[in-house]
Amino acid sequence: MNIMLLSSEIAVICLALLIITLDLLLPRFETRRSLGYLAVTGLSGVLAYTFTLTGGPATVYNGLFIMDSFALIFKQMFLIATLLTMLFSTDYVENLEGYRGEFYALLLFALAGMMIMVSATDLLTIFVGLELMTVTFYILVGFQFNSIKSSEAGMKYLILGSAASAVLLYGMSWVYGYTGSVKLAQIAYHADVSPAMLIGLGFIIAGLFFKIAVIPFHMWAPDIYEGAPTPIAGMLSVGSKAASLAVMLRILFVAFIALQTYWMAIVSIVATITMIVGTIVAIWQTNIKRMVAYSSIAQAGYMLLGVMATDVNGIKSIIFYSVLYIFAIVGAFSVVVAVRRNRGTNEIKDFSGLAQQSPLLAAVMTVALLSMAGIPPMAGFVGKMYIFTAVIDNGYIGLGLLGFIMSMISVYYYLIVVKVMYMNEPQDQKPFLISEPLRIAAIISLLATLWIGIYPGPLADLATTAARSLFIL
Repeated sequence: MNIMLLSSEIAVICLALLIITLDLLLPRFETRRSLGYLAVTGLSGVLAYTFTLTGGPATVYNGLFIMDSFALIFKQMFLIATLLTMLFSTDYVENLEGYRGEFYALLLFALAGMMIMVSATDLLTIFVGLELMTVTFYILVGFQFNSIKSSEAGMKYLILGSAASAVLLYGMSWVYGYTGSVKLAQIAYHADVSPAMLIGLGFIIAGLFFKIAVIPFHMWAPDIYEGAPTPIAGMLSVGSKAASLAVMLRILFVAFIALQTYWMAIVSIVATITMIVGTIVAIWQTNIKRMVAYSSIAQAGYMLLGVMATDVNGIKSIIFYSVLYIFAIVGAFSVVVAVRRNRGTNEIKDFSGLAQQSPLLAAVMTVALLSMAGIPPMAGFVGKMYIFTAVIDNGYIGLGLLGFIMSMISVYYYLIVVKVMYMNEPQDQKPFLISEPLRIAAIISLLATLWIGIYPGPLADLATTAARSLFIL
């Protein structure tokens, strides 16, 4: 048994346990930043180690856990997202009255859950990884104990998330009852058009749609994003969404490929409604976190378009877009954290005059928003071009055009924030404070977004290799 295939997950869990231990043993004044630096350093080492791993495919535990290029690139995404989130969350953690070590450890446990999910090749392991991630996020969303909104968001997420998990597990039980197996490859062998399989497929898709936050399973996202600590809202936008999307791809294209006609009809309808409603509702938001929440819903709709392509180019476009979306969200939320610290709220009007007080943060936010809007030369333009091209090449011209139209409409509400930053006067003249770790995270997101947009070739090649490996299982 090649236990080394689990080495990155083991390293992340050991790092989390080390942080908890040091938090108990070290004096409190020594842990204010040291635990954060330890977490960032440890994750950097794990990320560097993953680049020494081969894309496989290789399996362990009787084929229940796989290391292939598809799993590897998503694990690297999650590591980068968590690493950057920890960097720009140092200010937030430093202001906590306690539980600093627990914050970093919980983030690492959520990361471990995501990494397990994308390597799982059976329904039970997928569910275990999903619940490790989700239960950890229940705690993190309500982590701001002195905030009523955070407590309310945590409770809402717990109730709705538990219901979605129950729906997902119920669908898995139907599939297991009919096929007699939880392994994806064996399910594909027994899958046919029967009521039991269709019911199981429907419930599984519904549960995963909730995790991705697409309409009509989006009701939790705006309230949770607004109430959750800003770093956690950022991780929900990228980590949870990308992990659930990766699991959906593996389930649909491995276990249920024989039922493609049925799930494609569902995905096309949901993608259409999600793009339209997410884009239109985002226009009316005055809170930046709620605006990003609805924008994130619309972005999920774009990613679902890649599923409609049902080929390597479609999967490649989803992987490519997921990577660039991480950097855009990290950039946006790092600025939101800084504005919250200096001005006390998350309203769009509080970004007034940001370009005068912090040109760097204004530039980072502008690039991040324009990338999500799909404006060249940002990375988002290339990502959306890949998605729309893949969809249109497979004959879904209407869906491709609709995605393009919604993307152009989204420019309006993104530019509202840019206008406020550059054309309005600052609300006060106090010095705008930025911590060095937050500055580093913001600069990395800025440079990565521009670099991928100008030179997308290497990432596109990696995404193509990862997409091909999905069809080998």
